[in-house]
Amino acid sequence: MHPANIPFQTTDWESIPATKHAGDTGEAYWKTLQYGDLRIRIVEYSKNYKADHWCAKGHIIYCIEGEMTTELADGSTYRLTKGMSYQVSDELSSHRTSSGQGVKLFIVDGAFLALK
Repeated sequence: MHPANIPFQTTDWESIPATKHAGDTGEAYWKTLQYGDLRIRIVEYSKNYKADHWCAKGHIIYCIEGEMTTELADGSTYRLTKGMSYQVSDELSSHRTSSGQGVKLFIVDGAFLALK
């Protein structure tokens, strides 16, 4: 079976251990499932979180709770709140995230978002 072929399964996200990732300020906590090049995560950014890098990778991001701001390399900013999502392909819009009050996200990324 190809590593990205996923048989039916459920995920108890509470049982997935979180890994801590420091930002310029604050922390991010990732709970990650990996299937070949497909990555599925629950990510929580702490209060006063600001990413420590510009990201050029593509993502599909759904906001479960809280809010965040995504800044694009062109200087534009977008606010994401509970119930909203954003989608972007690899290499199209370098971005970085910050959150004043904290946020919980569902994120999917992988090679399927690469430019064709």
